[in-house]
Amino acid sequence: MKKIISFAFAALLIASCTGNSGQAQVSEADSRVDSLQRVLDQKDNELNDMMSTFNEIQEGFRLIESDEEKLTLAKSGEGSNPTEQMRQSMRSIQERMKHNKELIAKLQRQVREGSSRSAELKKMVENFTKELEEKTNELNALRAELEQKNIHIAELDQTVSTLNTSVNELKEEAKQKAETISNQDKDLHTAYYVFGTKKELKANNVYDGGKVLQSNFNKNYFTKVDIRVDKEIKLYSKSAKILTSHPAGSYSLQQDAQKQYILRISNPEQFWAASKYLVIMVK
Repeated sequence: MKKIISFAFAALLIASCTGNSGQAQVSEADSRVDSLQRVLDQKDNELNDMMSTFNEIQEGFRLIESDEEKLTLAKSGEGSNPTEQMRQSMRSIQERMKHNKELIAKLQRQVREGSSRSAELKKMVENFTKELEEKTNELNALRAELEQKNIHIAELDQTVSTLNTSVNELKEEAKQKAETISNQDKDLHTAYYVFGTKKELKANNVYDGGKVLQSNFNKNYFTKVDIRVDKEIKLYSKSAKILTSHPAGSYSLQQDAQKQYILRISNPEQFWAASKYLVIMVK
């Protein structure tokens, strides 16, 4: 379907071109279609790889549940050698849980590094991590039950210890990622402003020789703001001139009842696009 759309899109562009300029436009259109197709192919490959990992994790949990059923039967005394059956089941569970932990970590990397970063994929990873934690809790409960019956299985102790470490590592990794994303988000939406007289701006190397923010200006002189929240700056002056570059349609300078200016930012993303520093000269 994507290839049909791509070819149709290319044909439409070709049909609109004539003469030498038309040939150039056809060539440009072909290039764009090829580029679009490469992007679509990359996304397909990424999603196919992630779905393969997803299916393998699901199958791993299904096999773990099967081993748990065998373990339950052995615990009830069924079979010729229940203790040995419990050991075998625990070894199998340990191996599958370890493998699933590695696959979940792989899926986390794929979601983080791939071009497809949907909320649904992130939710899938969270659900798998939660399921791994639940399995760890179940094995903790089983170990306590067996200890009450004076049944000690080395494989069980090793499995629980390994899974506890795995879950803690996944939790810590998720916490660190959340903190990193939060910090990046704050940095992305942080800006700085200052307003002052010509003398004050020059004293802090903000304004020098008719130019602003050239070098060694005092960054501590500026006030930090969150551009998503702080959209109004009171200047407490009847004269105000913006010295930094900001698109005219993204803001307005308005006077209050005392004829003092207030800067109102109507389009923060556009206003702060060229520079995250705002300098205003007042009198």
